[in-house]
Amino acid sequence: MEDRRVFARINIQVPIRFLDEEQNQIGNGQTLNISANGVGFITKEKLPVKAPLEIWLDIPDHHEPLYIQGEIAWSRPLDSDNLQRIGVCLKREDLIGLARALWNKAKA
Repeated sequence: MEDRRVFARINIQVPIRFLDEEQNQIGNGQTLNISANGVGFITKEKLPVKAPLEIWLDIPDHHEPLYIQGEIAWSRPLDSDNLQRIGVCLKREDLIGLARALWNKAKA
């Protein structure tokens, strides 16, 4: 399968909070990777594909959480601990947010 991503993914683990706008469901999890136009994360919540999400990434850089919006592109169950792996396509590319994540990862 061909990878058609325009932006590279960065493997980074930061806490994530989200709001499923359709179900008015609040949840949290942990990112696996981010890019300027997508986020991959794990959560215990079962989220439907195409659901719109409001997302807050808690990047530990002493600034406000990074706020982004997107739509669930795919969702797969993981074998352990009833976790779900979620892929989100962002509504707008966020190069500033990606730069914050890169800067934080470089300092670690």
